[in-house]
Amino acid sequence: MDDTPLPGLPAPPPPGASALPPGTFDGSLVLVTGGGTGLGKAIAAEFARLGADLVIVSRAEEHLRPARRELAALGTRVTTAVCDIRDPERIAEVYDSCGLPDVLVNNAAANFPVPAEDMSPNAWRAVVDITLTGTFLMSREFGRRHLAAGTPGSIIDVGASYAWTGGPGFAHSAAAKAGVRTLVRTLAVEWGPYGIQVNGLVPGLMPHEDMTDDIRGNLDRADAHDARQPALRVGAPRELGWAATFLASPYARFITGHTLVVDGANWQRRGPVSPPVVPVREQMGRGPFTG
Repeated sequence: MDDTPLPGLPAPPPPGASALPPGTFDGSLVLVTGGGTGLGKAIAAEFARLGADLVIVSRAEEHLRPARRELAALGTRVTTAVCDIRDPERIAEVYDSCGLPDVLVNNAAANFPVPAEDMSPNAWRAVVDITLTGTFLMSREFGRRHLAAGTPGSIIDVGASYAWTGGPGFAHSAAAKAGVRTLVRTLAVEWGPYGIQVNGLVPGLMPHEDMTDDIRGNLDRADAHDARQPALRVGAPRELGWAATFLASPYARFITGHTLVVDGANWQRRGPVSPPVVPVREQMGRGPFTG
């Protein structure tokens, strides 16, 4: 048996690198929901490095102040706004005050693990309203304003791979993300004639400071994270940012209605022998359901 280590997929270029020409987004305004932390901030940073001005939206004001300092250090103008994306009136106020973005990145979402039988109606509504309805309301306001102005635009919706596969333990989020994936396809057709492209973007495992407690807990409990990926490494948040900037760039104008998965093929892997089934309740350390 050959014990030579497998190479896996090569590491990405260093932070600050880009495949797009400098100044690709000069004069553009990019709005990122949930852009104060994590993958949203990583996406915003790559647009900033290519010349875009930014609008960063978050429900948590404490996330906006440090993000503004960090992103402004890249030499861009950064505007921040506290906004609950479930509130269409507040969304309109943000657009009124910040101007019409050329690019909208719908990154904000809600998620937490819970078996379906334990999920409360409020838990269901909160996740679906933020993840799906919020994405629609942000997109609707963006689309209406561009249609009225007769200007082109680009929307990128951050999704999840369990929109295809289902997500045991995440029925609310999986259903909402499946809705987002269908929304991408629908709006791409409706708004394409008016110059608005709509695409999806799905991240794989990309460790960052704002991961949910369940993902952080899984990482803390498991070892050899790289060996658990077909790429033999996890992703870097900047890799998602590079994908986002490409999809919204002039070089991707004919790409619309597409969802790009950036996860090193992890969601597609299948073993020749299925592993034993472990009920979700057991995986979460919960006892038997008692009603």
